[in-house]
Amino acid sequence: MAIEIKNASFAYPNGFVAVENVTMTIEAGERVAILGQNGAGKTTTVKMMNGLYRPSQGDVFVNGINTKDQTAAKTARIVGYVFQNPDDQIFNNTVRAEIEYMPRYFKLPEEEIQERIAPAVELCDLKKYLKKNPFDIPFPIRKFVAIASVIATQPKYIILDEPTAGQDKHGTELLSNMINVLQSQGVTIITITHDMEFAANNFHRIILMAHKNVIADGDAREVFWNEPAVEDARIKKPVIGELAKRLALGGKTLFIDEMVEKL
Repeated sequence: MAIEIKNASFAYPNGFVAVENVTMTIEAGERVAILGQNGAGKTTTVKMMNGLYRPSQGDVFVNGINTKDQTAAKTARIVGYVFQNPDDQIFNNTVRAEIEYMPRYFKLPEEEIQERIAPAVELCDLKKYLKKNPFDIPFPIRKFVAIASVIATQPKYIILDEPTAGQDKHGTELLSNMINVLQSQGVTIITITHDMEFAANNFHRIILMAHKNVIADGDAREVFWNEPAVEDARIKKPVIGELAKRLALGGKTLFIDEMVEKL
């Protein structure tokens, strides 16, 4: 089981080409962060993974099935997508109704619906908000409502678009725990983010994009210490890595415990 993108390009109706000849494979059970500046092609790439976009050229396969051969709705049941802005996703009058919406749309038995939403509510710490209107709760919590609604559909892959934007320490820790739990259940987690610390601390594999294509792909330590690629992508190392570089600690230091040991 995997998501396979093979020589895929995508052009918008106005002719603007967002990605060109992208090739990558994400295996089941992985956790992968896709990084790069705005315009690098990150969002377009992940939207091709869940069928929101279909490649203008090339192919995208989800568990061996070409996304061109099935509806976007069917692909989205396997590859869940959490939008950067939850207001683009949420439309129900209560948090509970929002999380239950897709399981009810699938016409699942009531018992199964409750079995699906209970762990989603717990993972996203939403129990006290269930009766509230999503638009009456703070934006960072509203993002977890959107996440919980996707978790409740039980996709095999979940894409998180800028999940830490607007989150405080508690929210970021909640996200980290959620990722650990979901991966332990066999869910593949993919994120696009500008939060380098979050990426380094929570994702084993980093895909770096620039110029509408992949320029580096590998272990977080190797990618963040690939100086030409980091410069080309116009990103920064995580703070600890940057500090270690300035202090000339060596050893491709990336985490605080490593820095403390070297100091």
